[in-house]
Amino acid sequence: MKGESSGLIIGISIGVVIGVLLAIFSLFCFRYHRKRSQIGNSSSRRAATIPIRTNGADSCTMLSDSTIGPESPVKSGRNGMSFWLEGFRRSNVVSASGILEYSYKDLQKATHNFTTLIGQGAFGPVYRAQMSTGETVAVKVLATDSKQGEKEFQTEVMLLGRLHHRNLVNLIGYCAEKGQHMLLYVYMNKGSLASHLYSEKDEPLSWDLRVHIVLDVARGLEYLHDGAVPPVIHRDIKSSNILLDQSMRARVADFGLSREEMVDTHAVNIRGTFGYLDPEYISTKTFTKKSDVYSFGVLLFELIAGRNPQQGLMEYVELAAMNTEGKVGWEEIVDSRLEGKFDVQELNEVATLAYKCINRAPRKRPSMRDIVQVLSRIVKLRHNRKHHKNSLSATAGEVSIDLDHPETRSQISEHRREESMDSTVDTYEV
Repeated sequence: MKGESSGLIIGISIGVVIGVLLAIFSLFCFRYHRKRSQIGNSSSRRAATIPIRTNGADSCTMLSDSTIGPESPVKSGRNGMSFWLEGFRRSNVVSASGILEYSYKDLQKATHNFTTLIGQGAFGPVYRAQMSTGETVAVKVLATDSKQGEKEFQTEVMLLGRLHHRNLVNLIGYCAEKGQHMLLYVYMNKGSLASHLYSEKDEPLSWDLRVHIVLDVARGLEYLHDGAVPPVIHRDIKSSNILLDQSMRARVADFGLSREEMVDTHAVNIRGTFGYLDPEYISTKTFTKKSDVYSFGVLLFELIAGRNPQQGLMEYVELAAMNTEGKVGWEEIVDSRLEGKFDVQELNEVATLAYKCINRAPRKRPSMRDIVQVLSRIVKLRHNRKHHKNSLSATAGEVSIDLDHPETRSQISEHRREESMDSTVDTYEV
């Protein structure tokens, strides 16, 4: 009896130990799977912060892990990995900067073997790509003669991935395969500002829209100068580097891409576009934020006059400045396509600001933050004037409706009769 009791106790003890071990193992598995799920969700959230605007529209299609599948443009995991490890990697296809990596094969397919050329930038050709997910993006193929290595390119992608602003053409992906370096950007289907200024087939941009465009550009540059860490100097601001989305909102393109001078600020070769270049940079070979301000001033005058530096814009401006003393009277250089439809006060304020931007002395030029404040005030005053005008129109409309009322007409007639009698009495007394 005693032996049976001891056996029972031993059996129960072994069962309890096994149960505890199973419970610990189950808890460990549960926590492991839960942690892996959180990592995947975190990756999804990072991906969801990178919008691809189809055809440049403001409505966004968010990228998430749900878009990753057999036909996804995102590169799959390496061969030979176990199923669960491959699944784990797939949940982390977004890099630390939130930028997706695409395969050369899928980009080749999306661009019809790189035949959909839409532009030629300073760093290489740009192609329109229709991705298998339905999004339309712009693919910039960087020049193959670049000395940049794989590691440097990855570092650049990480830095570009941190720059996000509504007035920048944001980076959304990259490819580094077959000795090629490619960058994927939001596609802007309204093209460049230059195409709208000089195309015969497009309607001329209204004055109001031109002011809104330069304010958008100024905000984008202000972010690069004062909001980005480290600060970014654009170095090639011009109308062809300003792109327009479906809503005609402007975004700055071609910013932050590396060149030798980013390391050596005193490089021998002059980079940029002549006509927009700061004279101080040409003489000193040193680029500063105020160099961007000078180029922005040229862009302002380009929007005012409807002509570019290659068409003698700055000579035109200097002749006008002799008559205006840099403040008023800038109407003589206004784009003829506006047909006189502009606010003279606004024009002179914008032109005065532009003239300050192109001051030969960089220290006398305003900062981009100052420029944003001036342009914002101009737009706000315009809005207030229109609101006041609409209020007056509404008041006049109410008075007109009251005048149509029979009782009102009889009261006015009676009032006029009394006024007539009073005036007659006054005349006789005199």
